[in-house]
Amino acid sequence: MSNTFKNRVFGCAIIKSINSNYNADFSHQPRTLPNGVVYATDKALKWSVRNYWKNVLNEKVFYVKTLTEEMSPRTLDETYEHYFGEEKDKSKIRVNVLRNLLSCLDVKLFGGTYAGKTNISIHGTCQITHGVNRFNENVIYSEQIMSPFRNPGEKNTTSTMTTLGNQSKLQEGHYVHHFSVNPQNIAQDVARVEAEGLTEDDIAKLKEGLRSGVTYYDSSAKAGTENELLLWVQLQPAAKIVLPSFVELITINEEKQIDLEKVKNLLAKPHIQSAIEKVELYYNQDITKVINAPEGAEVQEL
Repeated sequence: MSNTFKNRVFGCAIIKSINSNYNADFSHQPRTLPNGVVYATDKALKWSVRNYWKNVLNEKVFYVKTLTEEMSPRTLDETYEHYFGEEKDKSKIRVNVLRNLLSCLDVKLFGGTYAGKTNISIHGTCQITHGVNRFNENVIYSEQIMSPFRNPGEKNTTSTMTTLGNQSKLQEGHYVHHFSVNPQNIAQDVARVEAEGLTEDDIAKLKEGLRSGVTYYDSSAKAGTENELLLWVQLQPAAKIVLPSFVELITINEEKQIDLEKVKNLLAKPHIQSAIEKVELYYNQDITKVINAPEGAEVQEL
């Protein structure tokens, strides 16, 4: 039986953030849209998933920071040589680099651009959107924190004042990231270098990362940010339909219930329902309350 994964998938991952800062901007504030709604970039979720793959599943992950023995971040080419060694045959460098990059789980799924000794762009099989807070409140607050050290820029060397700083957090948010999976995105690259395409094992690891990656990473700023729900809509292998983003179709009401009514109605349309192979819904049933789940969804623990 072939281990190749051939289906297209649409879904969403919901990240809950309570008194936390899931994805800060460069001023250390939770990111906001012009209308004040809090959001997170796709990079925040991808980083968490990559971190989980590397540290929990011991997968080869290329697009993460690694350090030299002198504690300096490696360049792109240095990272490549760290994993794969130096490319000595310059006539085959593009083919070899492509083949080696496709052996990394994060490249196969999320893609990447290599602009070093050669230039390659890989369109990953899993595309993730920005996450938007679908809770009806966007309350951000800041608090002062104190460092135990004096500011070295203070001209008065006898000053007894230590450094003051600020940290900002979101009181409560439920970020919805839409995603899609299409194995055909790397089909030509895989055929060109005779590499392994997307597999069932890759998909199992993707699901695990989307269910657990954010919760796994814990820090002072991100304490209180956790994976809340994963919705996985897998189409029949021959299906041609394209589903819209689930972000605007999901709401979190005042009772903090995740309402999937609009998704349920969408998937119930005859031409869409006939194209669906299965619907999976992952969440902690003792903590998270979900209403209007799609008909026939397989509900499993997160």
